[in-house]
Amino acid sequence: MTIAGMNHFTVLSSDLERSKVFYINVLGLTEGYRPPFAFPGAWLYAGNQAILHIMAGKPMPKNAAGVIDHMAFTASNLQAMVNTLKQQGIHYELHRLKDLEIWQLFFHDPDGAKVELDFPADEPEPSE
Repeated sequence: MTIAGMNHFTVLSSDLERSKVFYINVLGLTEGYRPPFAFPGAWLYAGNQAILHIMAGKPMPKNAAGVIDHMAFTASNLQAMVNTLKQQGIHYELHRLKDLEIWQLFFHDPDGAKVELDFPADEPEPSE
């Protein structure tokens, strides 16, 4: 498995419109395509890269260490990563988003920070 770069950050918001206005007006990001997820949110872009995802419609954590929900990285070799997680006894969730042509692999670090690794959709589904 090789990390190729940073993909995006996701932040939680108690007011989606206020958050969009802030990131668009202050940082100069633009709102763009977002898949039809079952929860409200927005994807904000720098050029053609969606670098900030805003997630709304869920309660804000009471004792949060910050407002970042998870970090995401573009990666390769899905099978090797799944093997590593299994060997380390790390629980994970794997989802295939065909319309975005990616596999999403989620797990937590030892302190509970959520990590997402995005793999190309043409990688084969990992074997058990």
